Amino acid sequence: MKRYQFIPLTIWGAFTLLALQSCDPSASEGEHQPIKTSYVKPVYEELDLGSIKPDGWLKSQSLIMAKNSTGHLDEIHAKISESNNGWLGGDGDDWEETPYWLDGAVPLAYQLDDEVLIGKVKKYIDWSIEHQRPSGYFGPVTQWELETGNSVDAENCEKGEDWWPRMIMLKVIIQYYTATHDQRVIPFLEKYFKYQSETLDKCPIGTWTDWAESRGVENMNAVQWLYQINGDPELLTLAEKIRKQSFEWSELLGNRDWVINAAVNPDGRDWMKRHGVNVAMALKEPTVNFQRTGDSLFLEYAKTGFTDLLSLHGLPNGIFSADEDLHGNAPVQGSELCAVVETMYSLEEMIGITGDPFYMDALERTTFNAFPSQTTADFNEKQYFQIANQIEIDRGVYAFTLPFDREMNNVLGARSGYSCCYANMHQGWPKYVQHLWYRNSGNGLSALVYGPNTVTTTVNEGKKISIEEKTNYPFDDQIVFEFSLEGTEEFPFEMRIPEWCDSPEFTLNGKAVHPLVENHIATLNGEWKDKDVVKLKLPMKVRLTQWAENSRAVERGPLVYGLKLSEKWKEAEEDSEGKYFTVSTPDPWNFGILNEVTKDPERLIRVEESVLDTDFEWTQIQAPSALKVQAKRIPDWRSVNGLAHLPVNGRDGFYKGNVAEKTEEITLIPVGFTKLRIMAFPVVR
Repeated sequence: MKRYQFIPLTIWGAFTLLALQSCDPSASEGEHQPIKTSYVKPVYEELDLGSIKPDGWLKSQSLIMAKNSTGHLDEIHAKISESNNGWLGGDGDDWEETPYWLDGAVPLAYQLDDEVLIGKVKKYIDWSIEHQRPSGYFGPVTQWELETGNSVDAENCEKGEDWWPRMIMLKVIIQYYTATHDQRVIPFLEKYFKYQSETLDKCPIGTWTDWAESRGVENMNAVQWLYQINGDPELLTLAEKIRKQSFEWSELLGNRDWVINAAVNPDGRDWMKRHGVNVAMALKEPTVNFQRTGDSLFLEYAKTGFTDLLSLHGLPNGIFSADEDLHGNAPVQGSELCAVVETMYSLEEMIGITGDPFYMDALERTTFNAFPSQTTADFNEKQYFQIANQIEIDRGVYAFTLPFDREMNNVLGARSGYSCCYANMHQGWPKYVQHLWYRNSGNGLSALVYGPNTVTTTVNEGKKISIEEKTNYPFDDQIVFEFSLEGTEEFPFEMRIPEWCDSPEFTLNGKAVHPLVENHIATLNGEWKDKDVVKLKLPMKVRLTQWAENSRAVERGPLVYGLKLSEKWKEAEEDSEGKYFTVSTPDPWNFGILNEVTKDPERLIRVEESVLDTDFEWTQIQAPSALKVQAKRIPDWRSVNGLAHLPVNGRDGFYKGNVAEKTEEITLIPVGFTKLRIMAFPVVR
């Protein structure tokens, strides 16, 4: 598989991509053979839930979640309340929000060994398993079942309810199984998938809503997970049937008209195929299809679709516009929080299936930049839509394609916008922790994305091993792996070298080593013993990347930096959506970066670092690094309806309008620590 750079996100990037015949499915479509059914094992195998424990700043983040909304959503969000929840047999929420919450609360509970939270989430899982119908159908009691006293079966499948929320609960129950190996789970899944096989002709995926039809990959992924456990070939037949009844995402992603049309037609036609969260989930569909079929064309579809998406709709913080539609690459468009966490999950699945470091780099970029800036530090409030160049957080329509009359999509609130994100945001950090390690084909271990943690698992023939990963990454450049095991064990130990790092350094027990490096994966082969220490240094250079309207983003390592602005928070209340916060600043924000800085950023941008706080939070005051950059004000760059529309640079890369004579030194901090910022800057002389 070819490697691709993270393409600068301008329309010109899309035209450049059209010339890449190796990534253009049209070059091979005429010769393409019928779909094969040769199942391919993932390149990297996921570890059991709970085998990876967060440490350092990641543990601080996890504890914040457990103390606040993630650990208590059933108490503070009425839809998920135990008192009448449909997923506990009541007449309350029987849709997506309860499974969404569990999809993050379950991994968090087992990563922290939090017995209280484990007890909470297990009630919903136990009810779902114990109240599975004899036919295999499961989930909340339907209105028809209440009225008749009968249960849904294959003969009356139309009396059931939408497939979609059950897809999320499948993810929940599979995660629970990998943590507990509860012997009830595999028969439960086998029975449900048999029910689906028997009923999908009569009650297709899209019977009730377009949501299930647009998100069928979540169902396919669960079916194929079970196939890896029991090897039943009927499961692959079922997965293919679900694919055929669902949106044709692989073909859409692989054939470029879709992403181009989404840029120029943000109207009501086919909007479900432009809905940002649908797209985020769909990103993994080509690789899931590759896994089932062995057809490498699907890998081309995946790379083409993801790269095109970022070229035409991507933003500097690693996510694409999704407000709720795909909406181009201008940094004044919005991105939905659900789209962020679902993109993260899709990338985590794509990494395991393909082993492609391209997706590993993309995962870190989204996780460290787009995700933390969209929630409050206590993880109790969120923005439904965030804006890349965000100079205020307030009520208003802004430039979103879904401008609610209530004007609540941009504010920080628990239930602002739709409350789906309030339920779904919890999967972000726990699933990132869960994918810090994978098992490789040599029955060894691979650290493919980074963060402080301890992994305890087995290698070779069940030999127990622990590796403590000591690091403040992504806030510094050193990662230390300390091994704990009995005796010696021989296995390959792999580490990813990010695309942005051109001079990694490795030591083993204090001595320099030179591992085999192939496709950005460094492998150390040998016998490992107790107290072995591997140190990886990933020097982080300051660099500038090009984005919409010839703007520039300033980056260092995996972090994108934004203009530091003072924040004035104000609390308010909305009748139907409750408490919320707005944020404003009195500071000037209309700066352009000097052209000379763009030519030599490593020399001309000064880096200031501080010690990472042990009681870590994503707050401006705790930003552990800052960049000092020379810039000038652009007086005519003004807010329009609360938005900082970029002034147009000329083709030579400069802003041609009036620029202040005075040069000023501005401060940039990692955008994850900001609520207000400019991250895409014009260039001035």
